[in-house]
Amino acid sequence: MTFQFALAKVPAVDATEQGFDAILVRLREVVGQLESGELSLEQALAVYEEGVRLARTGQQLLAAAEQRVEILVSAAGGIETVPFSSDEPSTPG
Repeated sequence: MTFQFALAKVPAVDATEQGFDAILVRLREVVGQLESGELSLEQALAVYEEGVRLARTGQQLLAAAEQRVEILVSAAGGIETVPFSSDEPSTPG
């Protein structure tokens, strides 16, 4: 069974007004459009630029959420927070 995805003209929405989940959905659409190979060079550049803007906004939202969590954890009794690193194996404790 094969699936075909239509390249719908999805209007670009100001990324600052979107939540993280909406940004992630749109980024997936952007990737699909770019991977389809059906866009002209100019269209691909415009879609890519939108994707970069969305990715930056998403990263900013994640950083802000991380800061909020660290504040809440530290306010809950001075628990030590450690920066997250996906490279290191997690140790229970």
